[in-house]
Amino acid sequence: MRDASRPPAFDTSGGRSDLLGAEFFGDGTNFALFSENATAVELCLFDETGKKELHRLPLPEMEGGIWFGFLPGIMPGQVYGYRVHGPYEPHEGHRFNPNKLLLDPYARELRGEIIWDDALHGYTIGQDDLSFDERDSASFMPKGVVVDSEFDWDSDRALRTGWNETVIYEGHVKGLTQRHPRVPENLRGTFQGLATDPIIEHLNEIGVTTLELLPIHAFANDRYLVEKGLSNYWGYSTLSFFAPHAPYLKSGQIQEVKEAIRRFHKAGIEVILDVVYNHTCEGSELGQTLSFRGIDNASYYLLSDDKRHSFDTTGTGNTLNMGHPMVLRMVMDSLRYWVQVMHVDGFRFDLASTLGREAEGFERDGSFFNAIRQDPVLSGIKLIAEPWDVGDGGYQVGGYRWPFREWNDKFRDDTRAFWRRDPGLLGPIAERLYGSPVQFNHSERPATSSVNFVAAHDGFTLWDTVSYNDKHNEANGEDNRDGHGHNLSDNMGVEGPSDDETVDTARLRRVRAMLATVFLSQGVPMILAGDELGHSQGGNNNAYCQDNEISWLNWDAGRADVRDAVQALAAFRAEVGLSHSRFAAGPEDAQPGQPISRWLHPRGEDMAEGDWTDGEQRCLGLMLESEDMPRVLIIVNAGDDLDFTLPEGKWQRRIDTAEAVVACDDPVEGTLSLAWQSVVALVQARQEQA
Repeated sequence: MRDASRPPAFDTSGGRSDLLGAEFFGDGTNFALFSENATAVELCLFDETGKKELHRLPLPEMEGGIWFGFLPGIMPGQVYGYRVHGPYEPHEGHRFNPNKLLLDPYARELRGEIIWDDALHGYTIGQDDLSFDERDSASFMPKGVVVDSEFDWDSDRALRTGWNETVIYEGHVKGLTQRHPRVPENLRGTFQGLATDPIIEHLNEIGVTTLELLPIHAFANDRYLVEKGLSNYWGYSTLSFFAPHAPYLKSGQIQEVKEAIRRFHKAGIEVILDVVYNHTCEGSELGQTLSFRGIDNASYYLLSDDKRHSFDTTGTGNTLNMGHPMVLRMVMDSLRYWVQVMHVDGFRFDLASTLGREAEGFERDGSFFNAIRQDPVLSGIKLIAEPWDVGDGGYQVGGYRWPFREWNDKFRDDTRAFWRRDPGLLGPIAERLYGSPVQFNHSERPATSSVNFVAAHDGFTLWDTVSYNDKHNEANGEDNRDGHGHNLSDNMGVEGPSDDETVDTARLRRVRAMLATVFLSQGVPMILAGDELGHSQGGNNNAYCQDNEISWLNWDAGRADVRDAVQALAAFRAEVGLSHSRFAAGPEDAQPGQPISRWLHPRGEDMAEGDWTDGEQRCLGLMLESEDMPRVLIIVNAGDDLDFTLPEGKWQRRIDTAEAVVACDDPVEGTLSLAWQSVVALVQARQEQA
């Protein structure tokens, strides 16, 4: 065993510049860090607690801006950080300060947490950012840990669930487990708790194929939130793109993530990660120096014309400089690491428009997107874009190329408005049922390009959409000024919870109708965790800082009537093969193998041009058929009770959200009585089709 009291010596013949981060090789560890503007880089070794700095060792080699060296005898569990020397010239974009301990951007595991202190800033708090702070920040910083990536995956491999079979469930590691009565208390809030039988069984029962987790990359609890007694619950404030968030690990070791993913895969459930590569937790030039800013501010971040200032298209103070080849490499290395080493099945990219920003603005063929499209590892996994940011030209729904899919907020807004009984929405709701072809039927994109949802982590939950007219974000400490006001919600007569049975029935009816719209539309359905339980956040539409019972799912209060509807809808969608990779077309335009569609008026006739512009019409039917599915008729009725004349033949009413009817064998023909605010799905036997 190496004597830790004596400084280790680099083996100058064994260092490698091609492997960034701390790479363990059995007899020692290779350390490598990119900083093209640094003048020197010191590797700092700490004791196992991360509290005592034992040695500072200048990295002996540098090639192409990569500082590196191989240290024999350095084993997994070694705690480390960096101090980077260079010019402190803010007007030139340089903010080097070796008094600040810096986290390795490639660290796979972290020890300790951020302890907010003024010493974490490169400049002196109370003065402007041109000043220079000489205090040591090491005692307030988390550190990296050398890890061994070996793991027995037991023949685990990617599931590759087809997009036309995919049902996405957007959840949170802690939110899913913290109040679950069958998850052991000591495992709640962790990956170990997430992968327990009760969670996996629930997802299987309601038909989920793909679990999309809110950010699990190590993130910061922003100082202003901590000082208000709040926390960064959602996690959109990344500190490290390789290390998982330490509080989600009961033991602190990354094997827990691997074990959880292996369990989900054995249950047939994919795991995809919501990732935040557009910015970091360091904020603007007035923010803290934790990693990238101190390593090489001018390389890692986009800067304004006056390089003293950050260039912000994310609303967080900084923007990662994806135009720099080594920053792009870091992101690509991170993505490949999570796929190849951690076995995740895909990614949802937060504010993806920022990742496509080039000198002239958003570029759908930008360096990041092209890098992914040609990558043999990444081009075949699930890739989902949040297709907007806060910069000019940032709204890009429908603007991405295959193989990306996109969150479709147009689906969310039109669906909410249609079921709220807003006038003139037959055309828009038809677009959404059809897979939003105006947005996505171009550039050889498939009909599974739209990720359809009516609620996500950001905004009202589905139950709150039918329970509140206004946001109620008072608990966030910003006098209810935060969060947007465009909720397209309707409290059905009472603001908030109600004991009125009439109100409750109306809310349930509308919730089931909106869920049916998600599951019966072309595209990829996504539901927010808890929406199948009737979860409410008390009208808070921006619960990013609520790590408490506002956000945690209350499983004991879950509504079986909503859960059963989700289960039935997912089962029906899978049974009839409702989703197609090709967009449907009318009988006259359909090509061989393309689904055939007809739009029907309640009279039983094809929709005429004047019917689409009837602002008071709130009901229509979509009939679909193809070679590999039975003829299906989907009827949406956002209006009052009415009779719908069915196409000729006998039909089976398989879904009726007014009654939650499932697998009804009684044949229906002629006229069908539709209840107010309901969705009905019918199937016609093949002999009837003939």
